[in-house]
Amino acid sequence: MGIHGLLREVADTYDASAGSKKHVVGQRVLRGVAQRSDLLLPPGLFAKGYGGQTTPAATPWIGVFDPEVNSHAGKGLYLAYIFSADLQTVSLTLQQGITHLEDRLGRGRARQEHLRRQASRLRRAIATQRRSGWFDEPELRHHADRPKAYEAASVISRRYDTYHLPNEDTIQEDLAYASRLLKRVDIADRLWQFEDGPSFADVNYAPDGHRVREDDPLFGFHPKDSSDYVANIAAHQQVKKRHHESLIDSFGRHIVSRGYIPTTRLMHPKDIVLHRENDDATLGDEWLVEAKVVRGGNPTEAVRQAVGQLYEYSYFLYRQKKRAEPHLLGLFTENVGVYSEYLENRGIGSIWRDGDGWGGSSLATDWGMIG
Repeated sequence: MGIHGLLREVADTYDASAGSKKHVVGQRVLRGVAQRSDLLLPPGLFAKGYGGQTTPAATPWIGVFDPEVNSHAGKGLYLAYIFSADLQTVSLTLQQGITHLEDRLGRGRARQEHLRRQASRLRRAIATQRRSGWFDEPELRHHADRPKAYEAASVISRRYDTYHLPNEDTIQEDLAYASRLLKRVDIADRLWQFEDGPSFADVNYAPDGHRVREDDPLFGFHPKDSSDYVANIAAHQQVKKRHHESLIDSFGRHIVSRGYIPTTRLMHPKDIVLHRENDDATLGDEWLVEAKVVRGGNPTEAVRQAVGQLYEYSYFLYRQKKRAEPHLLGLFTENVGVYSEYLENRGIGSIWRDGDGWGGSSLATDWGMIG
């Protein structure tokens, strides 16, 4: 039967006015999606149907999840086939979870605007891969908040007429394409962990806003000279973080194109950890990356801090924990000049922004990160 048959079956049987009880035919079809073996989803993905619980959904949908990215609809990224309220169309969309935002933003315009901003930012990660016939948002044809939030949460979508669906091969090809985009967008999302909203005071390394947390091996170390660490109010910290986060963002996009997977989520106090795309993250080589902003054209302070933190983290977070020590890489906003050789002499590669591209040391070239 496949996805083609499932989409037709939902369009033919779903009736929001019939309620959400188990015996309702359309609800039964949706609730049975998770048990189906005929959908031929891309390897590793699974599907689940949603028709509402106590209240039937105005726009029923089928979620398609990649467990390596996310397994739940309320938060995070996933794929979904969302039907318009009149069941005339169904859209395959790369979605952001919406329900986790209710406590913070409520329902309505504030949440929609936040989702739309996030979608626009994430969309940049796949701009060069966009195909003809794919749009930003689906048209769900309902005034309620949840369908409006689904529209705003869409990163990219592909709309089908339910009575003139493409053949199964085309549907499968579109789903495979969307699943690849999901992975790319997830990587971008991991690089963008700072949020809009109420801010707070943090304790940071002064030069670039590197946040100190309880999992930092130096959390309990308090130098007598208060100039070593500073507590920044939110507005000041956001200015300091901007260049640092921009550098990480740009590098993440670049390094993916070189066959690496960058990770920032749950990596604190480390800036970035890299693995080669085809390596097992638990067995393959690991690169520990420390990002630094070069200020005033003088790389001395940035290099000193990068060396110190890379050595500290390598020792405390790897050697002390009996883990294989990582390759070390300094990431900079500009060329560090003679310090490149200095770093290499200490087993540390370096890479930096060079106009619209990237330059780097011999180690960075050997690792395939530039060149």
